[in-house]
Amino acid sequence: MVIATLKEIKDNENRVALTPYGVKELVAEGFEVIVQETAGIGSGFSDSEYKECGATIMRNPEDIVKAADVLVKVKEPLPAEYNLLEQFAGKTLFTYLHLSGVDKRLTKVLVNNNITAIAYETVEDANGKLPLLAPMSEVAGILAIQYGGEFLQKKHGGRGITLGKITGIDSARVVVVGGGHVGETAARTAAGMGSRVKLFDINPARCEELNRTAREFLGPNLGENFEALVPAGENYNEAIRDCNLLVGAVLVAGTKAPVVVSEEQIKSMKDGSVLVDVSIDQGGCIWGARATSHSEPVYQIYNKIFCCIPNMPGQVSRQSTIALTSATLPYLKNLA
Repeated sequence: MVIATLKEIKDNENRVALTPYGVKELVAEGFEVIVQETAGIGSGFSDSEYKECGATIMRNPEDIVKAADVLVKVKEPLPAEYNLLEQFAGKTLFTYLHLSGVDKRLTKVLVNNNITAIAYETVEDANGKLPLLAPMSEVAGILAIQYGGEFLQKKHGGRGITLGKITGIDSARVVVVGGGHVGETAARTAAGMGSRVKLFDINPARCEELNRTAREFLGPNLGENFEALVPAGENYNEAIRDCNLLVGAVLVAGTKAPVVVSEEQIKSMKDGSVLVDVSIDQGGCIWGARATSHSEPVYQIYNKIFCCIPNMPGQVSRQSTIALTSATLPYLKNLA
């Protein structure tokens, strides 16, 4: 059994699907592992580290996919890689796919080449949770607040405020829509900085849980900055209208995200407000959202700043790679 990984080519995607430690574990199980040359550089792993752990280093991606039985990646194959999939016919691909939010041709290429494509984001554990999505969701939740704070600065056309607590001045207002891993982490991060946060989720029981755990996590003082509630009429409209940063974090596993923030709600927001749609991998949950990139991260509609980067964790690649591969390696071993 030959397991291989390629260097990611998505804009500013610095993660890699295998660490040297992962290679060592797979080799110890009797598998052959191929790593494309410089695939780990963006995450701080050199070719020599992979070699020391038993990997074969190869340069040409076509030669790699021909030799591999299982190809493990981070992001979905891009159009420039579709020709590789034709040479990978009948084999197994293990990566984030997000088929509902990317080029429809990818699904056709996978099907036409009889590729067994297993998507990290839809792998469930015995409790119905999504263990391979969770670590990157947490990273994305933190980054949504970091990016939001960055683009609220005036040089980007933002409102000109921070997300922190300034003595004598009303704190920034943050709205998070969706109470999963992304939303919970984003809300806690913003509240911890001193922002006044409202998190909306359609599940009342989840809101109760979030209110309880947030206060335990943040402590009594910062816990006052956080409120999770069910969207109901004017409370939702008013929160969006008054917020400085809105984070879209709605997930319906395996399908396109519903649009839960409307054009009229966006019009009602203050000029210079920022919207970060973390659901953009699944098509986006905010009206007007379209995928951006690390090279061109934002655009404006109605004087509001939209940031919709599908691979935000690629910019904190060392941390993200270690977190992701720690989660995927046991599944990859079982799969192989």
